[in-house]
Amino acid sequence: MRKFWKSLLAVPAALLALCGTAMAAGGKAAQIVIVSDTRDLTGILAWWSNLYNESHLQFTILTVILIPVLGMTLGLLTDLVMNHIGIDLSKRDVAEH
Repeated sequence: MRKFWKSLLAVPAALLALCGTAMAAGGKAAQIVIVSDTRDLTGILAWWSNLYNESHLQFTILTVILIPVLGMTLGLLTDLVMNHIGIDLSKRDVAEH
């Protein structure tokens, strides 16, 4: 059990040593700015890109809300189309047995 704990403690120690060497390699780097290019966009794509550029938090919240809503909408639409063409998944019999 001691070998396990020693090996478990060796990993963070090795990572700290590597970080120290990486930090000693040079001076402080400039901050990276990530923006969306909105020059050729119009309509909802331009709005979406501008929202990303202005507030990453609002963009994230809206994306997290929209993904399940769109997934549910597409799922219900697919179910409606499949029922319309005669495929009823609610009454599925197991054909393999």
